[in-house]
Amino acid sequence: MEIQLHDKRFVPFISAEELDWAIGRMASQVATDLGDEIPVFIGVLNGSFMVVSDFMKHYKRPCEVSFVKMASYEGTETTHEVKQLIGLNQDLSGRTVVVIEDIVDTGNTVEELHALFSGKNLKQLKFATLFFKPEAYKKDIKIDYIGIEIENKFIVGFGLDYDGLGRNLPLVYQLK
Repeated sequence: MEIQLHDKRFVPFISAEELDWAIGRMASQVATDLGDEIPVFIGVLNGSFMVVSDFMKHYKRPCEVSFVKMASYEGTETTHEVKQLIGLNQDLSGRTVVVIEDIVDTGNTVEELHALFSGKNLKQLKFATLFFKPEAYKKDIKIDYIGIEIENKFIVGFGLDYDGLGRNLPLVYQLK
């Protein structure tokens, strides 16, 4: 069923079941890779809140979770400028940090987060994203865990928005 958000129309793209399967697979991969380590998962707000919530439900080992807030979108276009809005106050020395993103396209936020964590004396830094747009990605930083690769189209739902609307949708829609 088609929906309208502001001035744009969107059509269903990825079901709630597909999202749950992809997140469960990512959580299982992370658990296998990290073994008995107790990682710190860092969700990137606002978009990742639903992904992190579901990821945590699937992750069956001890872990910690925190959030940072970054901004790089206006409307349907990236601004190509990332601003850190809410930082992290936790000592992460010697810890494994897994950043959980809702979507990685150009990689500007990933690059900014990589720089943000580079001086924190981490054991290791890994990146996980529910959605990855390989056509749009322009950085050399490895994305360790990818839920679903998608074309370079604008999507909403499951935490992703169009000018504030659509984050609450349980499935993902793409621009018509």
